[in-house]
Amino acid sequence: MVQPLTRLRETPSQTAGPYVHIGLMPTYAGNPGSVEKEVGTSPITEAAKGERIEITGTVSDGTGWVLRDAMIESWQADAEGLYAGQEGADPGVPGFCRFGAHAETGLWTLSTIKPGTVKLPDGRVQAPHIALWIVARGINIGLMTRIYFEDEEEANAADPVLMRIEQRPRVETLLAKKTGDGAYRFDIRLQGEGETVFLDL
Repeated sequence: MVQPLTRLRETPSQTAGPYVHIGLMPTYAGNPGSVEKEVGTSPITEAAKGERIEITGTVSDGTGWVLRDAMIESWQADAEGLYAGQEGADPGVPGFCRFGAHAETGLWTLSTIKPGTVKLPDGRVQAPHIALWIVARGINIGLMTRIYFEDEEEANAADPVLMRIEQRPRVETLLAKKTGDGAYRFDIRLQGEGETVFLDL
């Protein structure tokens, strides 16, 4: 017998806490070998085509405190702007990665290739970007944002997502800053001054 909907109550949300790493990133959590192969250890293989880049950053709260238990998942296109599974996509770019902040410094690193522009079915083009999903203690529902690149000015100016941000100075919170040859910095601020733009996609 089906329970009447009037009796159902919403299950309370709770933060990810420290246990999310044990289940999703056992090696990171100090349990190497607990699974045969962890999912999403790298968004690319050695055969991936394109410019190799490394992005580093932190996740901080409204007080500026760096979170040392943040876990991030990323999803991206290959160097030609195609996602895994699309016709012609680079087989060396599965595109998905799961990584955590360093337990002492809070610094995270994503080693990958720079994605290309993504063509949408309606003819519009998205600037090179990497989608992120962030969870950590204190975050009740995972947060979504994107990494764009400051050295893609022309593509960024026409990007349909960036164009929708009414408070134009906040676009800066989505731009990874170039710090060297193939190196970028992208810090995520959960709230307060310089709060990163989060997306409801």
